[in-house]
Amino acid sequence: MTDFPADGFALFPDRSVVALRVNGELKDLATTVTADDQVEPVTIDSADGLNILRHSTAHVLAQAVQRVKPQANLGIGPPVTDGFYYDFQVDEPFTPDDLKVIKKEMERIVRENQRFVRRVVTDDEARAELADEPFKLELIGLKGGASTSSAGDIAEGASVEVGAGELTIYDNVTRDGETAWKDLCRGPHVPGTRLIGNGWDLTRIAGAYWRGSEKNPQLQRIYGTAWPTKDELRAYQQRLEEAAKRDHRKLGKELDLFSFPDEIGPGLSVFHPKGGIIRYEIERYMRERLLASGYEVVNTPHITKGDLFMTSGHLQWYADGMYPPMVLDEVVDADGHVSREGQEYYLKPMNCPFHNLIFRSRGRSYRELPLRLSEFGSVYRYEKSGTLSGLTRVRGMTQDDTHIYVTAEQVKGELTHSLDFVLQTLRDYGLNDFYLELSTKEDGNPKFIGDDALWTEATETLREVAEASGLELVPDPGGAAFYGPKISVQARDAIGRTWQMSTIQLDFNQPERFELEYTGSDGEKHRPVMIHRALFGSVERFFAILLEHYAGAFPVWLAPVQVVAVPVAAEYGDYLQDIVADLKTKGVRAEADHSDDRMQKKIRTHTTQKVPLMLIAGEQDRSNGTVSFRFRDGTQLNGIPVDEATARITGAIAARTLVNTAEDLA
Repeated sequence: MTDFPADGFALFPDRSVVALRVNGELKDLATTVTADDQVEPVTIDSADGLNILRHSTAHVLAQAVQRVKPQANLGIGPPVTDGFYYDFQVDEPFTPDDLKVIKKEMERIVRENQRFVRRVVTDDEARAELADEPFKLELIGLKGGASTSSAGDIAEGASVEVGAGELTIYDNVTRDGETAWKDLCRGPHVPGTRLIGNGWDLTRIAGAYWRGSEKNPQLQRIYGTAWPTKDELRAYQQRLEEAAKRDHRKLGKELDLFSFPDEIGPGLSVFHPKGGIIRYEIERYMRERLLASGYEVVNTPHITKGDLFMTSGHLQWYADGMYPPMVLDEVVDADGHVSREGQEYYLKPMNCPFHNLIFRSRGRSYRELPLRLSEFGSVYRYEKSGTLSGLTRVRGMTQDDTHIYVTAEQVKGELTHSLDFVLQTLRDYGLNDFYLELSTKEDGNPKFIGDDALWTEATETLREVAEASGLELVPDPGGAAFYGPKISVQARDAIGRTWQMSTIQLDFNQPERFELEYTGSDGEKHRPVMIHRALFGSVERFFAILLEHYAGAFPVWLAPVQVVAVPVAAEYGDYLQDIVADLKTKGVRAEADHSDDRMQKKIRTHTTQKVPLMLIAGEQDRSNGTVSFRFRDGTQLNGIPVDEATARITGAIAARTLVNTAEDLA
């Protein structure tokens, strides 16, 4: 039996326990608790434990950097997915050789087993102790507003350092009781540096603006990763190697799918013929699904007067993510006097305001609801240049955007219909491993507009629908859109990475702002409820996800070239050309390779290009009216009658089959 009060070391002697959750709040293992406290152990392999491990490793990184470069100023060092980073202001950018030296110093600090010791300090005490750290002083100054600001207003990732409560400093204390280093931090941390072990590494260097603003100084960011064991680190590094092979930017170039010409501008892509046909197939099948499921197709322009986005709220809450306005339609007389003021036009970042105008264009009856308006609409967002990343983060994109208008009684049923539609469609594209995330508002954050009661109702309705799906539901506090909560479908790809896919958002606010109405069965006017649903997020991003999921080896229906015919010798070219011509009449993307290359080189070339089906024919095939299949893995099916071969090819396309081996087509 434990005598209280007691600390976490006494309560949980297991070394895998690195922190406590006391009355719902994360605390250091050294925290003293009473018998009345609700106390749970936090193990190093849990989600909270990994974040604590990674943040503690970030502190060791910062300490090592200041040992190697004493004049380096500290930014922030939060945990991130699979790792951590720390930002520094240094005279010269870090080099790979610097990382080697810093890593050696980190290893020394880990071996020293310095203790992480928490101290509560006043603002003035913190300023005095950190007088040589200008970025820390800035955070201390901002701390007073933390109770009314989101963490993002203070600084991206800075919630690990300051919040609305007390200020704390963590000392790194040696075995001799000396403070070796200190940092402003909210904690918690692992008890000592030795617990960091050898399951960590430094991964890369990048530039980053302080507090995420291009107006602020540019800092040097060092990224790293940390895991409970060396084996877990190695497994993660192997996943990274596999991910690098699948990088859609690399595959896009190798397979001639898309590019980002400098002449157009960053974040603006062009799709080449092979990429264009994949994109066409992605969109074509989605349109088929939409029409078959009762959706109506609409189309809207790329620009609009700014007043539309004032009504929707985007100019008030989203202006930083929009391109600057164009002032048009100004009229100037011969003397240079403005006889009519110009108006500001914006490239659209969202399609929803336009769809609201379509709904409002005439009277609506309850008999028309649910009304599902769908568009593949091009939108433009002024993403910061440092955040752009291939097709997954762009400035110009096409959204498969649907807005559904329903009565209050129809909300739950329509949400269920939308979620079922999303999950089935994603499965058709070959994604099958899902969980759901419920994004809610943050109390007190002015970003979120609308009545609290409506938010509560919307959130609980989404929760019920998500739980009824049977999928795992993960909370995402504060992650809602400014106008309403949302469910997002998180999909795991072929190597276990998670991608946010479809979102379903419930919105009571837009119908109010646009004064949308329908006539109910009682003859009275009523306000509809609006559901935002995007299955892909954007076509560009979905293209990138599928490209990496399949490593470029698409199912036959999506492959840019589905069949290539390779004659054993030139004299069999005409025989195969006739087969190719027949396949083309059946809608198959087929071609014959009549180049002067040797047959084996042709096979290598088309295998490298990840063509799913190669047809090979020599004298025996021509004489018997057959062909031989060769597959991506090198296996073959020989002597297949031409009619049967054609049926197998068209069948694989119709069934959206992934064909890599002979067995896949058997």
